Amino acid sequence: MRFILIFLMLALVGCGGSQAVAPVGVYRVQSQEPPRSVYKVKRGDTLYSVSWRFGMDFKRVASINGIKSPYTIYVGQELKFKPYRQIAKKKTTQKRSTFKKKTTKKKKVAAKSTWAPSNQRLRWQWPVNGKIISSYSKSAAGRQGIDIAGKSGQKVAAAAAGKVVYSGNGLPRYGNLIIIKHNDTYLSAYAHNKYLTVKDGQAVKAGQKIALLGRTGAQRDQLHFEIRRNGKPVDPMHFLPKR
Repeated sequence: MRFILIFLMLALVGCGGSQAVAPVGVYRVQSQEPPRSVYKVKRGDTLYSVSWRFGMDFKRVASINGIKSPYTIYVGQELKFKPYRQIAKKKTTQKRSTFKKKTTKKKKVAAKSTWAPSNQRLRWQWPVNGKIISSYSKSAAGRQGIDIAGKSGQKVAAAAAGKVVYSGNGLPRYGNLIIIKHNDTYLSAYAHNKYLTVKDGQAVKAGQKIALLGRTGAQRDQLHFEIRRNGKPVDPMHFLPKR
């Protein structure tokens, strides 16, 4: 009898081992995908959303691909994330060398004037009222922002004044997403929304309603909030006022 019970227990363990049970808890966003050399633009993409997706500074991506303000991209366009390596060539004549130096100098001046960041002081505020259920981590995957619990339909506000540069649901696992450009240095993102109330290109004020809180791309009602400086995630708690 004892032998039969042991056999049945082993059989049950063996059967259960073939099915992985999904963990229950907070569904964390994979904030950026592995880097690639080329990306083909899809419908709904913007330069900002593509740059955000791969953890790149939009200014860098624009520069590599020769895209100028207002940074319009097109379906089917191939965006490169790394500049082509130029093969070193021997200088043939002094005239060619002088011309090259002048051209390089002009490019540097142009780059400086084109990409000079407008770092006006930003006044940040909380995008939503609620308990923080996941904090920022520089090293842990999927924690490149904070998760704030809330109720479905709750107001989501712009954390600072700026311009909406993405409003859609084309980024994997972010659900309904808003990205706001505050200046040439800072962007912020608001994910998992139930409904988006602003569109691409729309100027918004700090505290203005931009979405309704939800759970698209998540397991519970929450707001995933990120701030990026020159394309790199930073801890939102260093910017948001204490409460």
